[in-house]
Amino acid sequence: MLGAASGPSRAKVEQEFQRLAKSGNGCYALIDYVNFKGEGTLTTERYQGEGWGLLQVLEGMPDSGGNAVGAFSKSAAAVLTRRVKNSPPERKESRWLPGWISRVNGYSRA
Repeated sequence: MLGAASGPSRAKVEQEFQRLAKSGNGCYALIDYVNFKGEGTLTTERYQGEGWGLLQVLEGMPDSGGNAVGAFSKSAAAVLTRRVKNSPPERKESRWLPGWISRVNGYSRA
């Protein structure tokens, strides 16, 4: 996954991954999200050139101090919302967004 990250974001992706791996529910969030939406390295995991996998979530994590899982949940919700906005209208992906958001918000509640 790091190989697919752009040069400037590699360090951030690795740092955020390590922060999550060391946090309470972080390992669960990492594993579940990859199983849920993929790593974000494949061209098939993109709409309009923007991906929705783990890589994109880690790249988009806000600086949250000590709350890595909360930052991950927030970034995942933003990435999935962007996915729906970029998706072909005929796919009607907006119908799934509430469930997806509930799922990723659950990482910080578990």
